[in-house]
Amino acid sequence: MYRWACMNERKKTLLDAGALWEYAVRVLAGRAFSTGELREKLRSKAAHAADLDPTIARLKEYGYLDDRKYAESFAAARLENQGLGKTRVLADLSRRRVAPAVAQQTVGKVYRDVDEEALAEQFVRRKFRLAAKENLFREDREMASAYRRLLRAGFRSAIIVRVLKKFARDPDLLDGFEPPEEPAEE
Repeated sequence: MYRWACMNERKKTLLDAGALWEYAVRVLAGRAFSTGELREKLRSKAAHAADLDPTIARLKEYGYLDDRKYAESFAAARLENQGLGKTRVLADLSRRRVAPAVAQQTVGKVYRDVDEEALAEQFVRRKFRLAAKENLFREDREMASAYRRLLRAGFRSAIIVRVLKKFARDPDLLDGFEPPEEPAEE
């Protein structure tokens, strides 16, 4: 127990401007970060808060830190690898501290030619392992579960209802469903 207590009491080594730069480059070599994420990470390591802005500016100048490129590769990866909808990708970028305007513009660009209904159908086929597409959702609770899963994956309610009708045993159950009102797309 004493050994554990000593390990937790280790003092954080705070970095001067030069060491902060080296640390930032090393961190960015491991994976990409948004400016906001990296700023938070560096803030906990910096000996002087005044060293943050010059370090971030230098990283941007050298092209090591670019929120547009970061958001574009992030959105493209979420689309290609996970088949997520726009809403989810926007929320994830927001959590990663990408500016809302940059996120909106980039996600709009990445998803410009994407048929979200077809994407939602692929998501259902992949996540629910369909052998035959009809009669997948035999009970209301299965359909409700699929609806929530598609909503979390970033698809809009209107698209979800249309896709679930294609796979439901009784598509008429969805006729009376009133999805919650969604904000208008820009």
